[in-house]
Amino acid sequence: MEFKFEKLIIWQKVMEFGENIHQLALKFPKEEMYNLSSQIRRAADSIALNISEGSIGQSNPEFKKFMGYSVRSLAEVVTCLHKSKRRGYILEKEFLEHYEFAFNLMNMMIAFKGKIN
Repeated sequence: MEFKFEKLIIWQKVMEFGENIHQLALKFPKEEMYNLSSQIRRAADSIALNISEGSIGQSNPEFKKFMGYSVRSLAEVVTCLHKSKRRGYILEKEFLEHYEFAFNLMNMMIAFKGKIN
């Protein structure tokens, strides 16, 4: 038995992304615990949460709206990655790895959203 959203490849990928971002944020300095660390984790979690919430809705326009929220949350994560790199919390290699994953996710999410009627 499983929910409809659990079968979505895009949901599975954003779940993986969220866990990767969570692990990355654990490396941030303690003074960022309630700031950037919290923000990037909440934004990454929000991507999957909005996909699952929207998929349960009774209408496709509602699902499309929630997919839009997910895309916005992903953009927020990307901005947090830039801030993390600029502040020296993550290495360039880590930035590029997560940035590339986010870029591919964004393309998938936008294509998926476009296919929702």
